[in-house]
Amino acid sequence: MAEENRSTATPTSEHTSGGDRPDRGERRPPRPAGPGGGREGGRKYFRRKKVCKFCVEKIEAINYKDVRLLAQFVAESGKIVPRRLTGVCTPHQRRLSTAIKQARNIALLPFAGRAS
Repeated sequence: MAEENRSTATPTSEHTSGGDRPDRGERRPPRPAGPGGGREGGRKYFRRKKVCKFCVEKIEAINYKDVRLLAQFVAESGKIVPRRLTGVCTPHQRRLSTAIKQARNIALLPFAGRAS
């Protein structure tokens, strides 16, 4: 009875293997050219290049006692936010992470976020 309900699928011109998936050797059609690339009818989201807050404000020393500044770079869960999200340059990110770790050790910043 189950076999009677199944429709017999005939392979189409794009699927020569007869299965549901196309053959692995087939190539996908080329992507549309231009700056808008992937989305049809809409503009691609423009992301501004992130600049280092410490370089812009000319902050050389990152003090572990400055909890208000350090808290901007710690997520709610207590993790240090990575460079690619904050836009901080590499040398400042290194100093920032050591300052956050020092502030955690003397209990100015929490190790973990609030349990809910």
